[in-house]
Amino acid sequence: MILSTSDPGYRQCTVSIMDNIADPDIRFDENGVCNYYHEYKAAEAANVWKGEEGSKKLEALIRQIKQRGNGKKYDCLIGLSGGVDSTYVAYLVKQHGLRPLAVHFDNGWNSELAVMNIENIVKKLNIDLYTLVVDWEEFKDIQLAYLKASVVDIEVVSDHAIFATMYKLAKEKKIGYILSGTNVVTEHIMPPGWLYSKMDFANLKDIHRKFGTRKIRTYPTFDFKKYIYYSSLLRLIPISILNYIDYRKEEIKKIISRELNWRDYGGKHYESRFTKFYQAYILPEKFKIDKRKAHLSTLICSGQITRTQALDEMKKPLYDTAELKLDKEYVLKKLGLPEEEFENIMQLAPRLHSDFNSDRAIKEKYMKLLKRTQRFRKLLKIAS
Repeated sequence: MILSTSDPGYRQCTVSIMDNIADPDIRFDENGVCNYYHEYKAAEAANVWKGEEGSKKLEALIRQIKQRGNGKKYDCLIGLSGGVDSTYVAYLVKQHGLRPLAVHFDNGWNSELAVMNIENIVKKLNIDLYTLVVDWEEFKDIQLAYLKASVVDIEVVSDHAIFATMYKLAKEKKIGYILSGTNVVTEHIMPPGWLYSKMDFANLKDIHRKFGTRKIRTYPTFDFKKYIYYSSLLRLIPISILNYIDYRKEEIKKIISRELNWRDYGGKHYESRFTKFYQAYILPEKFKIDKRKAHLSTLICSGQITRTQALDEMKKPLYDTAELKLDKEYVLKKLGLPEEEFENIMQLAPRLHSDFNSDRAIKEKYMKLLKRTQRFRKLLKIAS
């Protein structure tokens, strides 16, 4: 049963705008404040550094990266989508004298504005760019498989390939750090049921095996064993560098617009035409998920907007009617998906990613082994 705001059982957080429509498992304290607010504050306290403390930690991190990258062409990898976060990461690392290799994944869905932004960033910052151009027919087949499987996180298809490419490049170029634009103050809140692990290749492979039509030959893949190899043996360190600064989104937009001729897309991750259609149409229509609730709630918790501003933003339509028509036609034509078949897919009941194979078992075994090893080392230390 799906609630509406008029139902007697409807509840909304008194601080954020998260509610029991967005997440039926949401919890509220005695003051009506939801668990997402408390979880955000805990994550902020543990992982975000501002002011003088942030500056010192960032400077120490930069020194560490430079030292490890000494004598190499690049000392860090950065992903570059052309969005706000990745653009500012590129700007920030250059401001601190790092030598990044920027990585862009061209999955065939870039908007013209995204291409223009990336060209401006690379040119103005004078950084090298590695672009992975995926085999379109192969990539399209995997995306279609996810649509037909009726699972929620179709973006796994792009994100998995991005991670796989980044880690592979880091090994080839002997780069010890991947600096990402993920951050607590604008992205932390996200209900678990709205997404899925990007690294679970077993899940992707099973979904594609059951609903795809082509073999995976060139699509970049990355299983859990590879993750352990890169993280443990190669000591590859991923870092959310934006957690080391006072990251205020609207101020950052002004900086990158002024310095890099960056132009806004009008929505989070809308640099991809597929992501825009997925987030603004497929998610709300099929899965009853409006990601604006999570994104705006995070900004409320970090003090970047007020609750009233967020509620006013939620009153705006996700899509202009004419724009939706054009985007829908574009996406379906590019996917080679007849409208009738797409509508049938939209009517299918959502399925859980856990309905398909997973690497969860091997992860759990690894974590148990890791805990035993840590306990053993602790005992050895005490004994010595």
